[in-house]
Formats: sequence, C-alpha cells, structure tokens
Amino acid sequence: MAWRDGTGDAGRRETSTIMSGDRGDLGGFRLTGRTWADDVGVWSSVVSADGRPGSALRFDPRTVADPAARERLVAAVVADRRLAQGGPNGLVPVADLLMARGEVWLITSLPVVPTLGDLLSGVPGAPAPDAGSAATVLVETAQALLALHAAGLSHGEFHPGTVVIASDGSALLAKRGLADALSGRPSLPERDVAAWASLARGLAAGWAADDPEGARLLERVAARASARGLAPARDALVAGREVLPAGFATRDRLVQTLHLWSAPEAGRPASGRAGPGYRAAGHPAAGQPVPGYPAPEYPVSVPDEGEIVTLLRVPGETDRHGPPPSERPPPEQRSEDVVMRFGPGVPSETTAAQLWRAGRDLQQTQPPAERLRAVAAPRERRRRGRTVLASAILALMVVAALALWLLRGPVTPLEVTGVSVSAPKGTQRCDAKIRIVGVLTTNGSAGEVRYQWKRSDRRKPIVQNDRLAAGTTSHEVVLDWTVKGEGDFRGTATLLLLSPSPATGKIQDKASFTYKC
Repeated sequence: MAWRDGTGDAGRRETSTIMSGDRGDLGGFRLTGRTWADDVGVWSSVVSADGRPGSALRFDPRTVADPAARERLVAAVVADRRLAQGGPNGLVPVADLLMARGEVWLITSLPVVPTLGDLLSGVPGAPAPDAGSAATVLVETAQALLALHAAGLSHGEFHPGTVVIASDGSALLAKRGLADALSGRPSLPERDVAAWASLARGLAAGWAADDPEGARLLERVAARASARGLAPARDALVAGREVLPAGFATRDRLVQTLHLWSAPEAGRPASGRAGPGYRAAGHPAAGQPVPGYPAPEYPVSVPDEGEIVTLLRVPGETDRHGPPPSERPPPEQRSEDVVMRFGPGVPSETTAAQLWRAGRDLQQTQPPAERLRAVAAPRERRRRGRTVLASAILALMVVAALALWLLRGPVTPLEVTGVSVSAPKGTQRCDAKIRIVGVLTTNGSAGEVRYQWKRSDRRKPIVQNDRLAAGTTSHEVVLDWTVKGEGDFRGTATLLLLSPSPATGKIQDKASFTYKC
C-alpha cells in the first residue's frame, strides 16, 4: 500500500482503513487520555481490545516532515519486528506504526512507563532499590544491547528515560533507533557502550551508595565497559555477584518500589508519570510540553475524519486493499513487516519495499518490477529463515546469560584492588636490616601478580612475580633493606603493581624509615 498525502479520491483509494468509527480508537487500541511529552512527541496510555495496557507515541510533526526521515523511521521499526521473530529480545514490542491525517503514531503492546528515570527520581514512602536491583538492570540492558549489536543495530538513545521497568521488575529498552532514524545520524554501538557505562556509574552513586562493595563492583564494570567493551563488563558483573545482597536476582526490592510508584497515592500528575521524572539534557520532563510542539488536548483522541493506515504492510499484487479491518488480526499478531514510502507522486514499489522483498543491498541498482516478482518469494523465504535462525541464537544468548547470572559461581580472573606498605617505626640504629612489608589485596581468584619495589637510594627497581592460590584475598610481599655505616639516612620504599593491569590509574603505596648511626 502506498500513502499519498492528497485528499482527493485518487489518494484515498490507496489506503485501507483500520480505525473504527469510535472517537479515540486507534488501530484497535483505545486512548485513555493520560499523556506526557518527550523529545520526539507526545505519549499516550492506551488499552487494547482485550484490555491489555500499552502506549502510543504521536510524533512531533517537525520530526517526521521529511519523507526520508519517515522512511528511516519505518525501517527502524521493521528491524525491531524482524528481531522479535526469534523471541524475547529485551525491547518493548512494537504493535504497529500508523499514519492518520498526516500524523504518525507508534503503538507499543506494553506500557513504556515507569522508566528507570522515574524510579531514580524517588518514590515517596519507598526505600530506594539497592545495589542488587542496579546490577539486575545493568545485566539485562547489557544483554539487550549486545543482542542489538550482534544483529548490526544499535539503540542510539540509551539513558534512564528509555529503560522501561516491566511489572515483574525486568528491564526493557524503549525507542530503539528512533532518534537516529529521525535525525539521520549513523547508528554507532559505541554510543550505547558509553551510555551504559555512564548509567553504571550513576547507579553506583545512587542505588548502591549504601553498599560500598556493590558500588565498587558497579564502578569497576563501568571502567571495564569503557576500556574493553560491553561483553567483558557484563561478564565481570555476573562474576562479581557474590558481593551483592542475598536474593537480589528475585528483583523483590525493585518490584516493591514499582508497586509503590504505581499506587494512586504516589502523587503522580495526570500524565501518569512520576512527578519529578527523569530529565536528561535535551529531554523534556514528564508531563511537560515539547518546545514548539502543540500541547495535546485532554483527553487525547483520534480525529473522527480521515483514515488511519498501517505503515508496516504493503498489500499483495492481487489484493490491492487487503482484508477489511474486521478480518485483520490484532496489531501485536501481525507479521507483515514491509516498508512503505510517503509523499505525493512517489511510486508504490519503493526502494525500501524492494529491499525487504528481494533482499538486495541498498546500493544495488533497482531491477525491473517483473524480475522482482519472479525472484522475491524464494529469496524472501531464505532470508526470513536466516533471520529467524539468527534471532533464535540471540534469544539463546539471553537465556544463557541469565542462567549464568543465577547459577554460576565466581570465576572472575585475578584482580588486585589495592596495596599497602609498612616500615618499622622508630629510628634504626647502626648496621640495621630493615624489613619493609607490602600487602596486595585481591578478589580471591587464582593467578599471577607482577610487581616492583623501588628504593629511594637506587635507580633500578626490583621486579618480582608471585603466583597466588584461589581463596585468599591478601598476599604479603617483603623487601629486606640493609643499611651500614655512620650518618643519618631516610629511606623510602615504593611498591607498584604491574599486572594484572588495574582498571583505573596506578595501584601503589610507599613507606619510609629513618636510620642514625
């Protein structure tokens, strides 16, 4: 189906209506009147025909005015739905993408509230979630981002306001790819990794503030994500689970906060969002209008006039209009993810639709329509099979990571977290042998440490290697320093860790003694 912006009969014959005549019914979802604004438009709470809650985003007309931006938006939603064919993928599922009288709507089959940003703002009368809750959110969002990156995608706008906390306490990602699609900027996984590391540091300073060991774990994995990538950071977080509160994997603390946030007495405004709300730079606070965007009327309703068309379906060659609305499955059960082009005078067989049906590279020359019809079906079946297989593998990766998180014991590599050095107190007398003692604090894993002693009376350091057994969290190293002759002398010994390499900065300490003869 091709959408044409004109109002004449020629344009309307190209659409097929999926909206009932009732005011406020949007493609099988009923708008409840609760709204809030963000950086790309206005969200509304919706309810499906069978009573399940969801959300609807009405895009700011300025963001979708460019036909190329609308093309990219449709392509982003299609990519999400393809990925969802393999099972749960850590994203808020998209039910449909619609256009009504020039306005573009995104429908999700789950609510996009509350977000992590809402809960970070605090809930009156509720204790803040703990380090275990923070770690659970970080593990689940890391796994979702890794699955996206493995599929050649990225989120593009990862921050607490796009992390949705579901009713069971699990973390899902919303608005995947929308910011990149509307702005036309390239999709870069590196931005997701940097944003995840920033979130880990923020949770260490917030929810984990009362748990020093948990906060250090989150700071450590944030540094590892910045230095080595998201997968090593996730693995380190899973391996360090022994320092987290007992029973954290059940998400009880997070679910308790969620229930208090959802209670009517929680003090939320009419928008349905938490009062203070998360507000990142460039993101309007919940319930506030987008600058320059017309404020919604309450309750929000779909116009009675005009037609609503799904932007994720192109009818077959023999059925120009598709089945009537009454015979179509609910939006969340549709699987026809075909891209559509917007704008007057645009051919109905678009480049994006050809890529979807023929599986060709974007830069390849467009073949004749007859050739496409001849090869589209077998190629589509092969490509869909590969997509389903890849999605199934990604789903297995999610399950495996969660099993690892819940069942496996600590298998983290040796890590040295600190050193301390002590020297004898008091003045050492003639021809003394001074023993300097250093202690390496570790995470208890087995491995080899490499360190050096630096004496203040010598230029060349003394480098040593020790092998540590598992189960001990400290290791003592000794430097014997002999001083002979008459005179006064002050000696300083510095112990510096060489490997394993510390995540941040140098790990070293020093101690001094005095000699008089």
